[in-house]
Amino acid sequence: MYVGIDVGTSMVKAAAFDGTGRELAVEARPVGLALHGGRVEQDMEEVYAAVVGVLEALTARMAEPVELAGLTGQGDGVWLVDKDGRPVRPVVSWMDGRAHELLDQWLADGTFETVFRRTGSAMFPGCPGPLLAWLDRYEPKSLDAAATALYCKDMVFRRLTGAPVTTDVSDASMPFLDPRTRAYDNRVVELLGLTHRRGLLAPVGDPIATAEARGEGLPAGTRLANGPYDLPSCALGAGVTTPGDGLLIVGTCLASLVATTDLDLTGEPAGLYISTDRPGHWLRAMPAMVGTAALDWVLSTTGVHHEEVDGLLAGTPPGANGVHVLPYFAPSGERAPFVEPRLRAELTGVSLESTKGDLIRATCEGIGYAARHCLEAAGLTGSLAVCGGGTRSPAWMRLLADVLGRPLRVVEGEVGARGAVLAAAQRYGIALDAAAWTEPTAVVEPDAARAAYYAKAYEDHLARLAQARGRARA
Repeated sequence: MYVGIDVGTSMVKAAAFDGTGRELAVEARPVGLALHGGRVEQDMEEVYAAVVGVLEALTARMAEPVELAGLTGQGDGVWLVDKDGRPVRPVVSWMDGRAHELLDQWLADGTFETVFRRTGSAMFPGCPGPLLAWLDRYEPKSLDAAATALYCKDMVFRRLTGAPVTTDVSDASMPFLDPRTRAYDNRVVELLGLTHRRGLLAPVGDPIATAEARGEGLPAGTRLANGPYDLPSCALGAGVTTPGDGLLIVGTCLASLVATTDLDLTGEPAGLYISTDRPGHWLRAMPAMVGTAALDWVLSTTGVHHEEVDGLLAGTPPGANGVHVLPYFAPSGERAPFVEPRLRAELTGVSLESTKGDLIRATCEGIGYAARHCLEAAGLTGSLAVCGGGTRSPAWMRLLADVLGRPLRVVEGEVGARGAVLAAAQRYGIALDAAAWTEPTAVVEPDAARAAYYAKAYEDHLARLAQARGRARA
């Protein structure tokens, strides 16, 4: 039995697989997010306790021994720990917006673009660069007390195994890693005013670190591999490794990834290049801030339950009777395929005649347009896989295929956990049939007439977005 651990932003999961990749069981635990005034934090101990809880529940259910475990989790944010791996303050989430003023300053003085030209990483408020600079300026005692500024999965790996602190090239990709040398760019550290905090950056494990579990959650001696983080792990779990092929993750974050061997640091600074375990191979990533979180907000506000979404989508025509949604709901603005810290969501075309179905469909269409924008910017030329919580809605998948104008390879289940196992197996030299492990659940074809309608509607979306970006900067 193989176990994949996926430490998400709002949910921690552990999944068991057999040798063919068949998902045997899943355990999940929610974890909290504290949101206030644009700040988003998490309790590190709650997150770790949820990891131990799902692993204990999963292994108790399964009779087979755990041959191997792979770990993945949310990226970015700042997870400050002491020398024993214990938290020195609450986690500052990747969703946090407190550093937007620093980012505004770097956008204005050219630092933002310089960093992108060196690393391929377009910083956003919730990535470690701005957050560490903010903490250094306004909360230096937290950094003084910390031994390392880790990422989510690194904290969990340290606690589960007791191994020395390390991160992998995927997490380190934002914003300090030089994708050509696969090492930290000290000039970028200097540009962000963090040279005196350089020691907080965890050593880069290349390839990803391995160690044995100490007995918390997993049986003592279980072989465990740390990484990659959730976006590249999902790409592995969906079989996206051939240059030009892409993955759309319809989760809390709307992430678009395209495999590439071309490192192009020109053009508009946006997204990032995620280094993979294969030198010379990257994922061009455009991780938009809000995916299913936008729909969840609209559902909560309108009092609509998730099980009603398919019926409302089916009963509302394309174009949502004139209602339009720009789905930029994150308190830190947007980070892909452009960086606009002050951009906010907009609902237009709403009247007393508008229905809940109009609002739901317009939101789903808006998310689809945002996905198309990201995929185009990332350079999609091949097949497209899709995974995440949004795949549970067949009507939304049909809408997405129409909006994107291309077939969708739907990969269901715990795709991130699956990818973590595949990465761990490769690290330990265990031969698994990756094609069988990543077989799509279904292929959703677009309707030609609706795809043509949405091609025009997408151009209208881009025009409204340009106007909204202008207002955000005013």
